[in-house]
Amino acid sequence: MTFVIVIIFFASILSLILSKVKSGKGAEWAKLFRIATLIFSISVFTYWFIKKSAVGVVNNSVGLQVVNKLPQTLDFYVINVNNPDKNERHEAKHIGKIRPEYYRIEYLKMDKSDEYWVIGYLGKKNLVYFSQHSVPNKNIDQIVEVNNYINQSAKLSEIAKKQIEAYNYDNVKLGIWVTLDFLLLFLNLVLILRIRK
Repeated sequence: MTFVIVIIFFASILSLILSKVKSGKGAEWAKLFRIATLIFSISVFTYWFIKKSAVGVVNNSVGLQVVNKLPQTLDFYVINVNNPDKNERHEAKHIGKIRPEYYRIEYLKMDKSDEYWVIGYLGKKNLVYFSQHSVPNKNIDQIVEVNNYINQSAKLSEIAKKQIEAYNYDNVKLGIWVTLDFLLLFLNLVLILRIRK
C-alpha cells in the first residue's frame, strides 16, 4: 500500500504543476490527467478506509481473544512468528488499548506459523507484559487472560520490542505520506472545482 500512496503523492504534485496549463495543445490532456489522478486517489483511499474499518475476520485464521484482568489499561500488540524453513519473520500487529475487565479479538493468519507472542505496554515505552504461546491445534481459537505483570523471556521480549518499534515507525512514515496525499488531493480538488470568473 505504501508504494501506491507514494505514486499518488507524485501524481498529485504533477497534477498541481499541470494546473498551470490552461491553453494550447496539452490543456485537454493536462485536465484529463488531473481528473484521472483525483478519481484514482479518491478510489484508493475509499477502498483502503473501508477495508481498514471492516471487521478483520481472515479466512483460515485463528481467533485470538486477549482479556485484560489487570487494574490498569494496557496497550497490546501481538507478534505472529512465521517459520518458513526456520527463516523466522515476525509480523507485528497492534491490538489496541484494553481497559480492565475488557477484551479484544484479533484474527491471526497461522498457515506458516505455530507460535505468537502477546506484548503489553503501560504507556508508550514501558513493556510490562510478554507471553509466548504455541498453537498446537489451528482449529481452536485462543484466549489469553492477562492476570499479572510478567515477562516470560527477556531475550524474546527484546526482539519483540524492536519489532514493535519498527512497526510503529513504519506506521508513522505511512501516516506522513497519507497526510501529504490528502493535502495535495484537497488542493487539486479545489483547483478543479474552482469557478472561473
